[in-house]
Amino acid sequence: MAMSGGIDSTVAALMLHHEGYEVVGITMKTWDYATSVGTTGKKETGCCNLDSFNDARAAAVQHGFPHFILDIREEFGDFVIENFVEEYLAGRTPNPCVMCNTHIKWRALLKRADALNCDFIATGHYAQVHQHDNGRYFIRKGIDDTKDQSYVLWGLQQDLLSRTLLPLGTYHKTAIRQMAFDYGYPELAKKAESYEICFVPDNDYRGFLKRQVDGLEEKVNGGHFVDRSGNILGKHKGYPFYTVGQRKGLDIALGKPVFVTEIVPETNTVVLGDEGDLQQADAKVARINWIKYNGITDGQEVITKIRYKDKGALSTLSTYENGVDVRFYTEVKGIAPGQSAVFYEGDDVIGGGIIQRKEQPFMLA
Repeated sequence: MAMSGGIDSTVAALMLHHEGYEVVGITMKTWDYATSVGTTGKKETGCCNLDSFNDARAAAVQHGFPHFILDIREEFGDFVIENFVEEYLAGRTPNPCVMCNTHIKWRALLKRADALNCDFIATGHYAQVHQHDNGRYFIRKGIDDTKDQSYVLWGLQQDLLSRTLLPLGTYHKTAIRQMAFDYGYPELAKKAESYEICFVPDNDYRGFLKRQVDGLEEKVNGGHFVDRSGNILGKHKGYPFYTVGQRKGLDIALGKPVFVTEIVPETNTVVLGDEGDLQQADAKVARINWIKYNGITDGQEVITKIRYKDKGALSTLSTYENGVDVRFYTEVKGIAPGQSAVFYEGDDVIGGGIIQRKEQPFMLA
């Protein structure tokens, strides 16, 4: 059982324990806090700090099951953080939680589960695992729409899903808070939610990039903001420090609201436009992982979500050489390369992939 020390994973562990499972708690140390934040003096927050580790261990000890701390800093840093930096340098907006779940966290849990002769791995995510009549395992949305985390689990492969338990998927958050009280953990029930990226606890991803890449600020400073016609509007601080859809923090006055509509790293250019310029009717998606079915039929109708809090939009899928072409029935706003596109059939995740840059990006003449 992956235990972060927060309310969700703690209650999930206790639920399984009281259901009769032999639970082994695992807390994963993914990063070094001291190397991940600046000099703001901000205290550790979220799930990856010593207090959280102690909370997880205390719950395990109190209920009589073992607990271990698993140090995965090296593999986490080598993949998740390197990918995070590389994506921004490529003009894309990454989703590190998807990458961590897909390539690091579940694999690390399964490896330790095998070493301990455990049958299953479990987490405190609000989602469900089901098996289709075709034998394949797939993710279904959690019943609490406000907490559903199916979007970040699209990358899990069949060998992982077949051994995954997600105890919270059929509960609302309010019920989980009540369970925390009932189990004797009122302080957990009142604990604030953690939304920041675990290795960027101050939410300053720009500062994180500067600390990770020596001289980055000097290398990329002074590029141009341009409009869709290529007219220069002003200078920016460097293309990696902007994301598609961004409006605030541009530090440019044009007499009207403008948004980042495209990022072109090849020329250190950030394209600005009106809100309407963020609307698109299609997207290319690659690095596909199919879950419910082993592929799709061209023209298959699905709901596609292009970001975590997106409600999703009706669309059709068709395959091409490198992935899937998504065609939306109505234009959607803010399709950002690097983010995940996740395909749903009702509440079931069919699969997902990574949104690609436009085939013919804006380029200065």
